[in-house]
Amino acid sequence: MKTLTTSFLTLVAAVSCLHATAHAQEDVAVAPELTEAADRAIERGLEWLIKTQRQDGSWASDSGTHDIGGTSLGLMAFMVKGHFPGFGRYGEPLNRAKNYLLKKAEESQSGVMAGMYEHGLFTLAMSELWGMTADVEDNKKIQTALEKAVSVILRAQSPLGGWRYAARPDAGQDTSVTCTVFVSLASAQQAGILVPTETIQRVVSYLRDQVWNEKTGGFGYQGKSGTTIACSAGGAYIAMLAGQRDTEWVDSSVRFLESTPKAFNREEIGYYYYAHYYAISAMVQAGDKQYAAWYPQIRDSLIKLQKPDGSWKEKPDDYVSNTPMAIIILGTPHCYIPVYQR
Repeated sequence: MKTLTTSFLTLVAAVSCLHATAHAQEDVAVAPELTEAADRAIERGLEWLIKTQRQDGSWASDSGTHDIGGTSLGLMAFMVKGHFPGFGRYGEPLNRAKNYLLKKAEESQSGVMAGMYEHGLFTLAMSELWGMTADVEDNKKIQTALEKAVSVILRAQSPLGGWRYAARPDAGQDTSVTCTVFVSLASAQQAGILVPTETIQRVVSYLRDQVWNEKTGGFGYQGKSGTTIACSAGGAYIAMLAGQRDTEWVDSSVRFLESTPKAFNREEIGYYYYAHYYAISAMVQAGDKQYAAWYPQIRDSLIKLQKPDGSWKEKPDDYVSNTPMAIIILGTPHCYIPVYQR
């Protein structure tokens, strides 16, 4: 079980970042730091989240949908700056968000938190929260919810090794849901939850044999054709989390991302925030040189895209994920959240 205090986590993160910077200097590329403009953008984004948090503690779309995913990502956005439930100026709003998710988990008889996409985000939030709240009793509830959520994921893995929206092994698989679900499993494993080796091996087989395109180096959504930056970024990231870093097929997927035309053009890339949420994590895993080349470009792009109200919301009832994902991307240099570290 994770029992790190917030202060100790901060120390660990600082040492990790210092080590990464030193390693980068040895290589040629120096890892970019957080600029004042990026820090201001993050703070404005967090303030927007506070203003738009619903009375019950959740974040959701304007129509009230995607509350599990929105609240999970909302918590992660604050955690990327070292803010946790029960501590500091955001302690109370984050407590309400945490309590909302725990209440929803208790109400779910099946253990499934909405579809598998939101279930993966919920599992990730629980994993990263475990041991990081002010209330010891809450940590016990988080552990229970996390273990239950992981068991759902393990049961729902398809014979080919991936996941789809329904929590059943016969529901099929796609790269998008598989990426979200496996990131949460990797986080849970880091936190001390048992994830069978067979589960990880089946994910690797699914990625390499079913959706990786040998010709382009990228990943498709449900097959090898139609490779996209979003699927390729997610596929590369989870493959590295699954122990495939420095393999030729995964290196080729990183090269695919690096050579994608107009990768930082909002008009050209679909699911922009989602794609770059995975892309920046893939570059962190790939190495300091790749990260140093990628982060300044997405950082500057996101700063320009931020709305006057502090959000990255682009239209009414827009994806609830845009703003928290933008904050998480911008906050990459902080190195607070273990699953996003190399």
